[in-house]
Amino acid sequence: MSDEWGRPVSESKEDANSWKLLEKTLLAGVQEQRRARRWGIFFKLLTFIYLFGALLMFSPLLQVGDGKAVGEAHTAVINVRGMIADEEAASADNIVGALRAAFEDSSTKGVVLRINSPGGSPVQSGYIYDEIRRLRGEYPAIKVYAVIADLGASGAYYIASAADEIYADKSSLVGSIGVTAATFGFVETMDKLGVERRVYTSGEHKAFLDPFQPEKPEETEFWRSVLATTHRQFIDSVKQGRGDRLQVADHPELFSGLIWSGEQALELGLIDGLGNTSYVAREVIGEDELVDFTVKESPLERFTKQLGVSIGSQLALWMGFQGPQLR
Repeated sequence: MSDEWGRPVSESKEDANSWKLLEKTLLAGVQEQRRARRWGIFFKLLTFIYLFGALLMFSPLLQVGDGKAVGEAHTAVINVRGMIADEEAASADNIVGALRAAFEDSSTKGVVLRINSPGGSPVQSGYIYDEIRRLRGEYPAIKVYAVIADLGASGAYYIASAADEIYADKSSLVGSIGVTAATFGFVETMDKLGVERRVYTSGEHKAFLDPFQPEKPEETEFWRSVLATTHRQFIDSVKQGRGDRLQVADHPELFSGLIWSGEQALELGLIDGLGNTSYVAREVIGEDELVDFTVKESPLERFTKQLGVSIGSQLALWMGFQGPQLR
């Protein structure tokens, strides 16, 4: 007896059984791979959760400034590093929070603002300046000293001028008491490209800072008046903080935006002495134990920033999802 292809029925049944056996074997292999993948995903996720939990558990211990016991007499140190701007390490929120913590600690014998900054926002600098003055009035026994490292310019010097005294290295750059605002003009470029700029506003001067439109003399003059007002506020604050120590009569260029070395700044009354943080803590405050009150990113924040989007991509990879890649 033969099948439709002329093969014996017995041979056809054997082939069918072989195909079924092969199919079962393949299915078993696929199922085993799926099972192994599921267990792999489970253990990787378990490891991730364990590490994440351990990070959260130990994060309070890792946030202690420099490891010294805050209960002991100390000099509080707060770093003002980088741009002074919102959402930056040297934002007003961070610096003010650190200042309050340092002053409120009963073991703080003095506060050092360790500055290395080109300046930044006059608003953020003004917030910090005002808080230093307020805390000095509330805690008269605790003195504030600004110590400038490489650079203490513009908004950074604005902050420093609120301190009781300012120190710097002889080669530090100090000053730059001025205000600047810069942009570009692309009017001729637009003309050459044949591009027409269309701006719709509900105010006559709403788009006066648009770099793609020609400047108007009255708007330029207005903007200069805004900068002049901010500059005057800066000067008034520095004068209030430094008082008669400034050699303004002999050096009217003090407020011109120029910057000086630490040695020159001492002669001009911009600073009170030459020295670093350790010197001020040891010789001026009289307490060489330093405790860092600078607001730091928590380990969780650092962890998140370092991994970033790679966390999502790794999870996707563990779960068997992977998009096209170029090698």
